[in-house]
Amino acid sequence: MALKSTIHKAALQIADMDRQLYADHAVTLALHPSETEERLLVRLLAFALQVPHDDHQGALVFARGLSDGDEPDLWQHDLTGRLLHWVEVGQPDERYLARACSRAERVTLYVFGSAAHIWWAGIQPKIARLSKLTVWQIPSPQAQALAKLASRSMQWQVTVQDGHVWVNSGDASLELLPQRLMGAGL
Repeated sequence: MALKSTIHKAALQIADMDRQLYADHAVTLALHPSETEERLLVRLLAFALQVPHDDHQGALVFARGLSDGDEPDLWQHDLTGRLLHWVEVGQPDERYLARACSRAERVTLYVFGSAAHIWWAGIQPKIARLSKLTVWQIPSPQAQALAKLASRSMQWQVTVQDGHVWVNSGDASLELLPQRLMGAGL
């Protein structure tokens, strides 16, 4: 019998001073059986950092990601169905990223983990030509600390200012400093 995904719910209060975005979002995430809580929470963080100001151009939604190789972790389609934004978490290969850039107007990748710098050194020359791609690294200790905030029901206050991200979850508070490796800013 196949293992089923575990459902997590998160209530996000976002105050992103860098983008002048102030919003509340209730999201439901599925933790795939092969996924770690660290990756799950980096996906949630990616949502908080990439969610648009409004849904007039379509909403940013969680896609099937790990369950379907043709879908990212998050994506935004406009009201005509055109793919505006492809958001991926992890360390995909250059063919996957090139395909994402050919399908979407904008692609954002969040990498994390202790081997991210090794992956980056190998892939960076191969993806340098992908002008639609922005790559961010969440430092490994910060991603691991983020994973400790995991629970089936989460309430996060996410504050972004000058590139610093603060996540407050009940009694726990965490400061993150995503590092841009390639592409446009936050």
